[in-house]
Amino acid sequence: MRVALVHDWLTGMRGGEKVLEAIASLYPNAPIFTLLHVPGSVSAELESHEIRTSFVQALPAVRRHYRQYLPLFPSAIERFDLRGYDFVISTSHCVAKSVIVPRETPHLCYCHSPMRYAWDQFDAYFGPAQIGRTRSAVMRVVMNRMARWDARTADRVDAFVANSQYVAARIRRYYNRVATVVYPSVDTDFYQPAPARRPDPFFLVVSALVPYKRLEVAIDAVRAVNGRLTIVGRGPEEKRLRALAGTGVEFPGWLSDTDIRTLYQQCAAVLMPGVEDFGMVPVEAQACGRPVVALAEGGALESVIDGETGILVRDPAAPAFADALRRATATTFDAAAIRRNAERFSIPRFKQEIQEAIAATTSTRS
Repeated sequence: MRVALVHDWLTGMRGGEKVLEAIASLYPNAPIFTLLHVPGSVSAELESHEIRTSFVQALPAVRRHYRQYLPLFPSAIERFDLRGYDFVISTSHCVAKSVIVPRETPHLCYCHSPMRYAWDQFDAYFGPAQIGRTRSAVMRVVMNRMARWDARTADRVDAFVANSQYVAARIRRYYNRVATVVYPSVDTDFYQPAPARRPDPFFLVVSALVPYKRLEVAIDAVRAVNGRLTIVGRGPEEKRLRALAGTGVEFPGWLSDTDIRTLYQQCAAVLMPGVEDFGMVPVEAQACGRPVVALAEGGALESVIDGETGILVRDPAAPAFADALRRATATTFDAAAIRRNAERFSIPRFKQEIQEAIAATTSTRS
């Protein structure tokens, strides 16, 4: 079976790229169609595939400022030629799900999220506080048009697979479609607890530095308990967050998976103050036996067991997170129980379930 993979962009190994990596390993000969590829930014598994990019690849300064070209993405994704393939799998959080597929070719979309900035998180990305009043007004018109296009093109997908029940509900709300849930995979063989090591008294965030992650809440909460915080990641919010941080907060940039694993193993707890569609980081941390302090919304409700593998915070404000950090440091968590919870999200389980979804889609079309 000739399979084509479609992904929004390849500029780093975040959660979406790790899901694509697991799917791509099932189809080693499948080309990857993507708007933009920064060579060397993704894993050897993904780099081993033929990668076909769009005209976005040639735009000025696109590697650093690709989000500025968002209005061009619908046109770019629709220009890919997918004739001759027996099956198309898109992994989408932006426009990949709207690729045009021949009528006779089944198309399964693994949806990380309907387009956040076009639907319910416009202000976090393009609000007046982010880009100024005039540019925000222009972008609101653009994103309203993008949302209509996003909804209109949902029927290009034969079957949706969501990465969580939370995202399945958003797919139902915005696309009026039902989605099967297949949780993303985490390499639980790689992410392991450190043998016979006591955690250090610091808190950890591993995240893209973007507005909806609400990392200022983590900074304020850790300051309130006189703690230390390490924030691993890069993004447009870095300058603002550094200005807020003061002493006691480290920004090492983006680190290797091995270095991040070491930080997971050593930290007192991992913080997640924003609403995540699923959230790979909490599962990776739990695989290392460390508790998670997370906002009780979104994917955290499906991966963190309150009081057993971490603490779920009902109030999104910093004082509530500070109280949760005090509780976390005063609680003796069972690292083995935390680890067992993470093992629900293993790579073999993901591959089996995604293959079942692919087979069901093929059967429905035949």
